[in-house]
Amino acid sequence: MEDNMLTLDPKELEVPVLHGYLLGAVGPRPIAFASTVDENGAPNLAPFSFFNVFSANPPIMVFSPARSGRNNTTKDTYNNVKKVPEVVINVVNYDIVEKMSLASSPFAPDVDEFKKSGLTPVPSDLIKPFRVKESPVQFECKVNEVVELGDKGGAGNLVICEVVKIHVNKAVLDANNKIDQKKIDLVSRMGGNWYCRADENSMFEIVKPITTVGIGIDNLPEDILDSKILSGNDLGKLGGIEELPNETDVNDYKLTELSDLFVEFEDDKTTLEIKLHEKAKELLTQDKLEEAWKTLLSFND
Repeated sequence: MEDNMLTLDPKELEVPVLHGYLLGAVGPRPIAFASTVDENGAPNLAPFSFFNVFSANPPIMVFSPARSGRNNTTKDTYNNVKKVPEVVINVVNYDIVEKMSLASSPFAPDVDEFKKSGLTPVPSDLIKPFRVKESPVQFECKVNEVVELGDKGGAGNLVICEVVKIHVNKAVLDANNKIDQKKIDLVSRMGGNWYCRADENSMFEIVKPITTVGIGIDNLPEDILDSKILSGNDLGKLGGIEELPNETDVNDYKLTELSDLFVEFEDDKTTLEIKLHEKAKELLTQDKLEEAWKTLLSFND
C-alpha cells in the first residue's frame, strides 16, 4: 500500500462516514430538482444530487431519492412516483439555489414546498406534476421504473425517467438555439455544505478527440517527458496531436518565430531548452498545439 493513500473497506465504515467519502470525492454532481404529486394531486418539490443523464435515444434521466441514513424512512418523492409515476426534473441555476436548498428541508408530506420556497408552480403539458417556472430548463418525464437498491438506511432508489417534453427558457439560448453554458449558470453539489457554480470563471474547454486519434503520451520524446516545465496536462495535450510537424515546418517556425531565443541563448543550451519549454507551455494554454510542438522540436532540429 502506498504511504500517502488511506485505504478503506466500505463494509467497515458507518453509513454517515461512508456517505461523506462518497459525496466528498464524487463531484460536482448535477442537481435534479424533482417535482412530483401524490395520489390526491398534492405537489412535492425536492432536490437530489444522485442524478444524471444516461441515454439520448430514448432520452433517459435517473435520480435517486435514497432512504434516510438516520431513520431509514423513504422520501416523499419516492413515495409519490410509486403511486403517480411522473416527475418534472427542473435544473438548478445560481438564481434559485437558496430556494432549492430551502425546499430540501424535511417538511411534512402535506406541506407544499413550492409555497415554502417561494417558487412558482407551472402546469405541465403532458403530466400531472408542476414545473418550476424559475428553472431555466424543465424536463417533463414519465417514470419507466423504480429500482430499489436495498432496504437499509442509505440505500438508493433509482428512479428511471423518460423525458417526454422539454421546456427551455430562451434567455439561456445562443444564436443557434443551443444552450449557452455561460448563460445557464448552473450549480452543482460537492461534499458537505459545498456547492459549485459553473460560471465563466470556473469553466474551460477541451476539444474532444471524437474523430481523431492522437499519438499518445507513450510516443513523446524522453526530453519532453522529463521536462521540469511541462505538467501532466501539458503532456496530455501534446499526446493528442495526430502527426508531428515535419522538419521543414519546424525549421521555418524556428527562423520566423524563435530566432531571438536561439540568438540570445546560443551559448547556453540548458537555458535555451528551458525557455523553449516555457514558450511551448504558453502556447498550449492558448490551445496552439502545432506551434507548441514546433517549439519543442526546434531544440533538437
